[in-house]
Amino acid sequence: MPPVNWLSRLTDLKPYGAKHGKAPHKPLFLLVTLELAERGELPADRLWLTPELAFRFNSFWQVVAYRRTQPPDVRMPFHHLGTQKFWSPFTESGERSPHRTTTRYIEFDPGFAAALGDPAFRQQARRILIAKHFEPAERNALYHLVGMPVPDDDETALDAAFEAPEDAEKAGREGRFRLDVVSAYNYTCALTGYRVTTLESGGIVDAAHIHQFAKSGNNDPQNGLALCKNAHWLFDAGLWSIDDDYRVLVAVDHFSEESPDQKPLRQYHGQQLRLPKDQRIWPHPNHLHWHRKHRFVGR
Repeated sequence: MPPVNWLSRLTDLKPYGAKHGKAPHKPLFLLVTLELAERGELPADRLWLTPELAFRFNSFWQVVAYRRTQPPDVRMPFHHLGTQKFWSPFTESGERSPHRTTTRYIEFDPGFAAALGDPAFRQQARRILIAKHFEPAERNALYHLVGMPVPDDDETALDAAFEAPEDAEKAGREGRFRLDVVSAYNYTCALTGYRVTTLESGGIVDAAHIHQFAKSGNNDPQNGLALCKNAHWLFDAGLWSIDDDYRVLVAVDHFSEESPDQKPLRQYHGQQLRLPKDQRIWPHPNHLHWHRKHRFVGR
């Protein structure tokens, strides 16, 4: 099938209608698929249902969460887009899957897989999905989330309100920051090495800002760390920080703690931080210096 025919299919996804607007599951998951293809992380033929995939879908979902009462469920579009021939759903044993609860992987239609490999197709596909299936302010957020400028012919996105236009932009930029940081750290806490992922919630770690976002306005991945909930709170409270050699500094004289069943914070002092394989995403020394100067209580 020529790429133009796949683009035509993207305009008619037949989403389930609801009182809060048409369900956004299918177009959001297709945006996730396009992003994986753009980053070179999409398998050529078979895509498995994983917690990491759920994390990406949930991050995109935050753009529409304000108008949806139910939690996101990646299994719905993962299975049901098969009815429109983008791919075929299969069970763990390799049989055609009859229901989203039994779908474990999908196999792409060869024509769609080829189209996903075309940068021009991906760009146009994102434009169509965003413009066709989302409210104006949601479009604004999604353009920022996928790293595209707001098109001149979609000026309504600039004038619309999430609560206000800047909130829509903020939602998109925060989603991009979360996706870039957490995936770079392989969904693992940079301090503790703790990693838990689920299909329902994605993962336990947050994308934490090093230089406080309220003061820096900086959503660059080099201003981020993937941290589990406890480590994030302790970092924001200034009870630990990071030196320029990426070793952990702990304000050992500034708190009391008991941790009979886990490693106490004090024992992380001097430990090497767990960093991404890609050094371009390692925390920037300027951000580390800011945190040590303005947040770390042990300075």
